[in-house]
Amino acid sequence: MVTQRLTGAQIVVEYLLRQGMRYAAGIPGHGCWTLTDALLDRSDEIRTVQVMHEQSAVHLADGFYRASGEPMLAFTSIGPGATNTVIGMATAYVDSTAVALFTGSAHTTMRGHGLLQELERRHVADNPRLFEPVVKEWWQPSRVDELPFVLHRAWNAMRTGRPGPVLLDVPMDVQAEAAEVTIPEPVEREARGRPRPDAAAVERAALLLAGAKRPVIVAGGGVISSDATAELRALAERLSAPVVTTWNGKGAIDETHPLAGQTIGDTGSTIGNALAGRADVVLAAGCRFTDWSASSWREGVTFAIPPSKLIHLDIDAREIGKNYPVEVPLLGDVRAGLADLLDALGAGEPGTAYGDEIDRLRAEWEAQVEVKSGSDASPMTMARAVREIQAATRDDAIVVTGAGLPQGMVKQRWVTREPRTHITSGGFSTMGFTLPAAIGAQLARPDAQVLAVCGDGDFLQTMQELAAAAMLEVPVCTVVLDNSGWISIKGGQETHFGRTAVTDFMRDGRPYSPDFAAIGRAFGIHAEFADQPEDVRPAVERALASGGPSLIHVRVERDLALAGPDKTGWWDVPVPEGRPAYDDQLRGRAEQQHR
Repeated sequence: MVTQRLTGAQIVVEYLLRQGMRYAAGIPGHGCWTLTDALLDRSDEIRTVQVMHEQSAVHLADGFYRASGEPMLAFTSIGPGATNTVIGMATAYVDSTAVALFTGSAHTTMRGHGLLQELERRHVADNPRLFEPVVKEWWQPSRVDELPFVLHRAWNAMRTGRPGPVLLDVPMDVQAEAAEVTIPEPVEREARGRPRPDAAAVERAALLLAGAKRPVIVAGGGVISSDATAELRALAERLSAPVVTTWNGKGAIDETHPLAGQTIGDTGSTIGNALAGRADVVLAAGCRFTDWSASSWREGVTFAIPPSKLIHLDIDAREIGKNYPVEVPLLGDVRAGLADLLDALGAGEPGTAYGDEIDRLRAEWEAQVEVKSGSDASPMTMARAVREIQAATRDDAIVVTGAGLPQGMVKQRWVTREPRTHITSGGFSTMGFTLPAAIGAQLARPDAQVLAVCGDGDFLQTMQELAAAAMLEVPVCTVVLDNSGWISIKGGQETHFGRTAVTDFMRDGRPYSPDFAAIGRAFGIHAEFADQPEDVRPAVERALASGGPSLIHVRVERDLALAGPDKTGWWDVPVPEGRPAYDDQLRGRAEQQHR
């Protein structure tokens, strides 16, 4: 154990290096300039990444974690710089991704006096309380010698159990002052290993699965974060059980596998919803059963629990039994739990197969997909654009989406072959996530093809991060699917209200979009415009071959009937009495099972 005299900021940097951290992303300000100065001294070991908006720093770190399974530091100054990160932290919190955020804080000697950018009318240096709903824990150390303890506690909280973001709000004097400290060795201070479910419960679950005639496995984001895809596939093959996936579970099984039942929920697949809704036993692994994945819990649309019997495996006890009654609860790590189930089932012959039905349902879904994905119409369908984009990529390419029609279209149409190659803001559905998260994924996987597939509304919220991509020279390919508006919201308004409001981008009575390719060129990157379906694939191929950041502007159909993903489930969104969807909504709500 070596004792060193270090400033607070130096302690933070030394600890990051012991954790193997390669990048820290943020915007400098007086609240964190002691940290950025300390990072400068170790720039040969940890690179400081500049972004143009603090929200993007957290999205970038989030994308880095989702692509690699390793956390990254985001940092900001005090005040507005810190509060700009709340949306990013909320995105990471809802999707259970590990992000460490460092923010500056009021000097301990000046707290409560109304320091520049201090929130102090209810409690001194009160800024971190803004984050309480969106972090696992937060710390505000008062002394330099507290930092080693705080840091290893933060890393433990962030990475163990259900992963999630943490906040370090460090007073400026604590960053600057020095103390004799010992930096903790991670191996001596971190919880390691995988919590296993109760052995008796595993045996009960195995018996239930062995006797099932129509078992279905639901793979959520926990399968990806637990690195449990090999165990999932082995269990599915042992049972001859199809695997259906939530938004963040996409990639848990190769979607070309015969047992891949595709996605579930409101904008899932017809095969996924049919298989899940008809199952006699459902094994849910790392899944929260949200409204989007469970069709707002309407009986039989995606699930029918009961009469289906549910085995729920999750690391977080809060999720088990929250939305559906559970036949067998399995509290523990997903990878460990799936491995234990395999052991309990034994070698044996595969379970009763209903492969013919799975094949038939898959063929029906593929025929439905082909209507929009194979369309030669002009303006092109978004589905055709997504098909052409993927045709230009390798099987292991990483695709990133944020919110809106592209998110649902990629969920339905992009054929995902490997884990950590489909990254999306699933639970929070955050506009502006796509581009910065894709930059983070590219930093994590420098040899991968990374594509940020976003709508024009999503892109406009964080398009300034093209500057970050240009400065980093990362070969992220941004594809802007341009339909001149918030068209996913417009479609919902049309369905539920019979009219629309403030969803179209209009100028002089016509749909309006900036010249995104020109914007890309103004940032100094490779940029092209593609207006016809046959133009998209070669444009993306040239972009990926350029070796640097790139942008492809693709004009797509605006009519939701042709433009949007296929609606295969149900989503309960309240509408006023007298509007077109009111009676249908009441009928659907009466069939919900979550109450």
